[in-house]
Amino acid sequence: MNEVKLLFRKDLWVLKNNILLILRNPARLLPYAGLIGYFFFIYTMRMKDRAERLDNTIPELDVNGLPEVDFATQNIVGGITVVALGFLLYQLFRATKRNVSFFTMADVNLLFTGPVKPQNILLYYKGRSILPSLGGSIIFLVYGGSQMAGSFDFSLGNIVFILLGFALFFFILSPIRFLIYTLHTKYDILEQIKTVITVLAVLLAIMILIPGLMAEKFWQGMFSWIASPWFDLFPFVGWSRGMMGYVVHQNLILAFAFLGLYILSYYLIVRLVIQFAGYYYEDVLEATKSNEVQRDKVKGKRENSEANYSLNAKKQLALPDFGVGAKAFYWRNYVHSSRQDFHPLFGVYSLILAGLGVVFAVLSHFDWFSHKVLNGYILGILGFYFLAGIGRASVGDLKKPYFFLAPATWTAKFWNVIKLDLVQITLFAVAMIVPSVLIAGLHILVIPVFILGILLAYMIGLCINLIPQISLEQGWDRKLIKPIMMIGIFLFGIIPALVLGILVFVFTKQFVWMLLTVTIGMSFVAAILIHVALDVLSRLEFKEEN
Repeated sequence: MNEVKLLFRKDLWVLKNNILLILRNPARLLPYAGLIGYFFFIYTMRMKDRAERLDNTIPELDVNGLPEVDFATQNIVGGITVVALGFLLYQLFRATKRNVSFFTMADVNLLFTGPVKPQNILLYYKGRSILPSLGGSIIFLVYGGSQMAGSFDFSLGNIVFILLGFALFFFILSPIRFLIYTLHTKYDILEQIKTVITVLAVLLAIMILIPGLMAEKFWQGMFSWIASPWFDLFPFVGWSRGMMGYVVHQNLILAFAFLGLYILSYYLIVRLVIQFAGYYYEDVLEATKSNEVQRDKVKGKRENSEANYSLNAKKQLALPDFGVGAKAFYWRNYVHSSRQDFHPLFGVYSLILAGLGVVFAVLSHFDWFSHKVLNGYILGILGFYFLAGIGRASVGDLKKPYFFLAPATWTAKFWNVIKLDLVQITLFAVAMIVPSVLIAGLHILVIPVFILGILLAYMIGLCINLIPQISLEQGWDRKLIKPIMMIGIFLFGIIPALVLGILVFVFTKQFVWMLLTVTIGMSFVAAILIHVALDVLSRLEFKEEN
């Protein structure tokens, strides 16, 4: 017991030091205060509309006088559940590859060498790992609650069960992964574990396919089983959904029953881990080192290795001469892309994403899916490449010394660094959107608008992350300015474009005009950011990083 008290006291000292750092420079909290203010504003606006919505809501009845099935709500609930199930299966599969760690290298150097029982350290850090999950659930509640305040009553009980349902799901994953890896290393049951995960994935796919085929239209029935109340009994995913569903069903006994199942599961998992883990120090050391490296990369202390993403690293190449000067950057990216994937211009990942779009188009053509699914996938691809642009600024030539020393103009160097990305994105966009539009019978204007929109989304994401990285030298300046910059771009650029697109869709009922409106709005944002990025690049001087 005294050992646990010492560990708790250590964390209190760490918390105290972090609070003192914030008090020395309170300006660091300004971006987060602005974000909370924005969510509070949205929350109050939603609450004003709630009473009017409730007064004007009349349930729709079918010919038999029974309430009609709300397919939109069913598909939303089912879709979110499927995403959670996919995440659960992914985490279970990851557990067969590498262990999970609750520690940092400071813990390894301080605690693992000290006279503390390994079981006590593991128990304490397992319990403490719920704090990040609670923090994430609070962020989710602040954002999601501000958007849904007009539809739900956020009383104390509703808030508590939403937080617990969200937090416990992510909290329980780490102990499960730790147990799976422990059992694998001790009993060599990797193949059996993989078989169980595969069978579970197949069963879940069948639970979507069978009701979809039985329904009049596939999209009306595909989530009817997964979205049904009995699926709340499914471990972890269903339990969290049942707890968060307290907002709707208001069944206190049922919500506490799911909470009890979580507590019982956690107790059993911890007992099994303590029984089988033994002296686990060596098992978690590699995972702890890997986590430390990833944290350093996020903070900018280390650069990401492009070899981490290579699928064909040992491929023998025979490439033509691309030229000199800034073209060397394009040549280098072409070489890397040739080793990263099976073709430098169109790889496996692009083929999978394009294939999914074509599959959605085929299913919508035969009325298995509504066109809304394909439209949503198109918008999701735009968001995906926006995130890809943000990630691109921290990988590759943009932070290397020879980018500054190469004898060429800044504009030529910048465009040759990203030229291959733009070619790959264009080829992917054409391969996906052309057959999808022709098969699904969408408006032909979707083709050029989508191609332009995906390029703009990538450039916006690239510039958002690139500008503060190359213009600010101090790490704390980047941490302060980058959130403010992103909030400003979203509030005054991206969100207005999305709102205008939604308004256009409401009036025209045509997805193509919505996509065109959003693309036009994004073009103004991209033009401004590209101009700023080129201006900042032209003012750079070569300096060693601090």
